[in-house]
Amino acid sequence: MHESPAGRSDQPAPTGPLYGRVAVVTGAARGVGEALVRTLSAAGMRVALLGRERATLQEVAGSLPGPSICVECDITDRTALAEAARRVEAVLGPSSVVVANAGIAVSGPFDSTAAELWQRVIDVNLTGSANTARAFLPQLTATRGYLLQIASTAAFGAAPMMSAYCASKAGAESFALALRGEVGPDGVQVGIAYLHWTGTDMLTGIDDHPVLEALRRNQPRPARRVHTPEQVAQWLTRGITQRAAHIYAPPWLRWCQPLRPLFPALVARAARRELRTHLDGDLSSPAQVLGAGGRADWNTYRASGTAHPSGR
Repeated sequence: MHESPAGRSDQPAPTGPLYGRVAVVTGAARGVGEALVRTLSAAGMRVALLGRERATLQEVAGSLPGPSICVECDITDRTALAEAARRVEAVLGPSSVVVANAGIAVSGPFDSTAAELWQRVIDVNLTGSANTARAFLPQLTATRGYLLQIASTAAFGAAPMMSAYCASKAGAESFALALRGEVGPDGVQVGIAYLHWTGTDMLTGIDDHPVLEALRRNQPRPARRVHTPEQVAQWLTRGITQRAAHIYAPPWLRWCQPLRPLFPALVARAARRELRTHLDGDLSSPAQVLGAGGRADWNTYRASGTAHPSGR
């Protein structure tokens, strides 16, 4: 655990609606989570970084301009999350913003994906988000705070070879919508962020898969554009500042909401064409965990002795 409650004094003190408040970000070691803690810290927030990679978390926290705390934590472990929540409140104060960002993905055919690996994606992306909300809701209720669930355009139209990821993100969206109605009377607002193509190592893994790469390549040109984690973090920070019900990254995605009923048919049509083209070798290869963060989680999980990666 890294703690720097005093922050760095060589930076000018920011002002604004987020200044002095406490933010918690899961999956903060890399990618969008890392970029987001940087923008929130620059906005004057006291930031708690939760994740699986201790050394990487500490490196990120050490470079932030404001107070921070690192907690190495598996978000599928409710006991560990409860302890993390207690630690955050003791060191930084009660959280006003909690971002359920941690997520992993697997690419490959459903019937070639080990059952434990498929389940792990659901456990991290969906159950882990619920665990995060459960651990920090008492603090958010006390501060009348804001919970942001990171979802994806995978909730708009499910893609083949990504069944666990798409199911988990659709479930996370539904969970956040249901929770919004429950906690709204207590002054807690729940936002949902829809992220499209973002330049993380998870995207690199998608482009390495011929079917998924072809599906992305066949999207309209504006929809194929890859945005940096830093740009996505700016959009997220703007939405957090506004306590937005929905955040779209990129912003034009908001105009896709009315078209959502059309997306499954469009994706299925393109998928059938690409799957016929790659009928043999590309569909028989085993499923792969995408990105360094996902591999770190899966390897740690397997090392704990609770997984049986050869099982079905």
